[in-house]
Amino acid sequence: MTAPGSSRRTVKCLVWDLDDTLWDGVVLEGDDPRPFPHVPAALRTLDARGILHAAVSRGDHAVATAHLDACGLADWFCAVRIGWGDKAAEVRRIAETLNIGLDTVAFIDNDPAERAQVNAELPMVRCYSAELAGQLAARPEFSPVHVTAEAAGRRQLYRTEWRRRQAEEESGGDRREFLASLGLVMEISPATEDDLARASELTVRTNQLNSTGLIYSEDELRRLSASPGHQIRLARLRDRFGDYGTVGLSVTELTPAESVLRLMLMSCRVASRGASGVMLAHLIQQARGEGRRPVTHFVPTAVNRNMLVTLRFAGYAPVGAQPGGARRGGAQPGGAGPMVLEVPADHPDPEPGGHVRLLVRNA
Repeated sequence: MTAPGSSRRTVKCLVWDLDDTLWDGVVLEGDDPRPFPHVPAALRTLDARGILHAAVSRGDHAVATAHLDACGLADWFCAVRIGWGDKAAEVRRIAETLNIGLDTVAFIDNDPAERAQVNAELPMVRCYSAELAGQLAARPEFSPVHVTAEAAGRRQLYRTEWRRRQAEEESGGDRREFLASLGLVMEISPATEDDLARASELTVRTNQLNSTGLIYSEDELRRLSASPGHQIRLARLRDRFGDYGTVGLSVTELTPAESVLRLMLMSCRVASRGASGVMLAHLIQQARGEGRRPVTHFVPTAVNRNMLVTLRFAGYAPVGAQPGGARRGGAQPGGAGPMVLEVPADHPDPEPGGHVRLLVRNA
């Protein structure tokens, strides 16, 4: 188990400039530029590792996207923003659209002035010159620890999410009606051997809806799964558009009196679906059904405040200060313990959310 913040973040999305970076020339100048020879291999390799591709470039949107399609490259990109605006602002919008942190975004451009401008406005975004495009796959920040089958299909998951966003825009703005129309189904089940790589990957990649930021290896999760004093649960989600895949993970320590959530996380891709509340409601009801008090740890970071809000909505409330800052064995490295919260005995069970159908599999 690794404490939060102990390693530099792997790139989740590479944002490409197009003219003289992705292809050799400028589309609007009447050229018919071809992709540089190293570009298709770079796109394929990074995509297979679960790293997304997006484009931010200057020019006419219709012309540039038509040329991407003509070159057979359009399907590699999950977001494209072409125009005459500020590139740093467009990179920020890409991160917001994909719901990922800017510190997991990289930007590649042939123009040093453009790179300098993005670097000045978004210092957490890593910038690369176009000459390095063929070498990026060999760099550690583009080499995730886990490359699962789900990671290799990540681009399609995000492209499907793009279709969901379009449907939401067309729905007229009534969010409750839109969520109800999705036909969301969540399945919660114990982690199996086949799940461990994805579960470990989630602990590395998920930061916003993450209660403690602890990182678990496959071996650690395997050991905990076999322990009668622990429960590992995974949440999968699907709707009428398709499968979101495995999106949630909980690591719970069981004592005779308490069910202690050491880690609860939910993929940022489903942050707006109410999925965290559904999983927490199930975990609270399960703990109470087993005669245990629901307890959770929370370690604040720069990006996970929404997780604390979600915990509070589910019924968790801070308990009195404990020696060392936490309950048994909960102190974090450096002596700073996590916040401890519990669901009071007189608090009603949280409602799981009527827009999500819950399926629970116990084996």
